[in-house]
Amino acid sequence: MIISFTVLIVTAGVQAGLVVLTGSVALLADTIHNFSDALTSVPLFIAFRLGRRAATRKYTYGFRRAEDLAGLFIVLMILLSAFVVAYESIDRMINPRDITYVGIVFWAGIIGFAGNELVALYRIRVGRSIGSAALVADGHHARVDGFTSLAVAAGATGVWLGFPMADPIVGVLVALAILGVLRTAARDIFGRLMDAVDPELVDTVEKIVASVPGVSGVGRCQVRWIGHRLRIDLELNVDGGLSVAEGHEISEIVRLELLDKVLHLDEVLIHIDPDTPHAPTTTAPDALTHTQP
Repeated sequence: MIISFTVLIVTAGVQAGLVVLTGSVALLADTIHNFSDALTSVPLFIAFRLGRRAATRKYTYGFRRAEDLAGLFIVLMILLSAFVVAYESIDRMINPRDITYVGIVFWAGIIGFAGNELVALYRIRVGRSIGSAALVADGHHARVDGFTSLAVAAGATGVWLGFPMADPIVGVLVALAILGVLRTAARDIFGRLMDAVDPELVDTVEKIVASVPGVSGVGRCQVRWIGHRLRIDLELNVDGGLSVAEGHEISEIVRLELLDKVLHLDEVLIHIDPDTPHAPTTTAPDALTHTQP
């Protein structure tokens, strides 16, 4: 987090100084986007720190959901940056202004691309290694930012070739690209908030469980993300003639198999059911049977 934040802040800071020098609205749009992208590192950093806190009597599942709330903040920041970029670009179309130092604008776009691509590679790699959808989404966000920086360089090339409207047009295109990122990020974060998982993951869990000796069937199987860690709740069918200790031993083997073979999993809750119908083992106490004298 600190590494990606530092790289983006430095990149955006350099671009901001060049915006003042050149007056490029496309470069301004890219700078705003880079600053907003850097700021999204702050709530993610806080969320990861908060998620390490132990569960309490009030928050019995812990604080890992803070990561998903940080994802909502990221979505709002992306939306805000899209509006600001679109406004500045349209205003520059209506009120044209000359761009100076076109070559500097070009190289600023190249610098923006390099900084964002470094951050994207870092965030995506770390996000995938720990199972964080918010961090992976933020990495893809940085990658798209890099391509918008290349668009700034393309706009500068257009101005240099004698087409001054290329600069604000690129600004509008950057705003549209941001909206594309917004759609993807919002979909991913909404999925996490609604406990969505890849159906193939559920299939994998069921196959692992069914392969354990002693398991005669798999009933309800629920998988959910809590932050960037997985939790599984499932029901197993075993021979109804087994003792409690034997049923527990099978469930423990299942738990260890899942922890070993499912990435990012750290909690498994198992309920054991007999695979044959069984009659109630308790009878009504004599005191509940009333006979008239």
